[in-house]
Amino acid sequence: MSAQDVVGVIESDPGAMQILRATADLGLPDWWIGAGFVRNRVWDAISDLPVSPERDVDVAYFDPEKLDPREDARAEALATTALPGVPWEIRNQARMHLRDGDEPYTSTLDAISRWPETATCVAVTLRGDSVRLVSCHGLADLVGMVVRPSPAFNTVAGRAKVQHRVGAKGWRDRWTGLRLEI
Repeated sequence: MSAQDVVGVIESDPGAMQILRATADLGLPDWWIGAGFVRNRVWDAISDLPVSPERDVDVAYFDPEKLDPREDARAEALATTALPGVPWEIRNQARMHLRDGDEPYTSTLDAISRWPETATCVAVTLRGDSVRLVSCHGLADLVGMVVRPSPAFNTVAGRAKVQHRVGAKGWRDRWTGLRLEI
């Protein structure tokens, strides 16, 4: 599966496109939707499964001028008005380094590159009518259904967190073809 194939998975899903359009309408700077929004759809497509219900829609954006968490709540309220029932999680990555104990992030993609698994460090955005894809650590693990810690989580404690996430989220129950390299 190539980057074009991954984009095709997103573009062929009317629900995903509706979420992308609603997010674009929010006018957030440097916004991307990542993690399970992309990963789960790709793994479902590879596994010939119907699209998983959304657990959350991780919208990451970067605005160093608006660090108040209430800005995220306002964006979530607007998104919920546009698409009720979607489990929105909208976060300004310009302040998330404080929660994560990292140095300040320089952009949304810098923050996404530090998410737990390489296959989770993927995201899409909409520019005009075009879906754009980023894979911070390449696509091999995503399309190969490999769970591997991202460089930020490649420590004993980080690998333990990744292992916990795999179990808590039931990934191996849904995607039996997953290969763990933790």
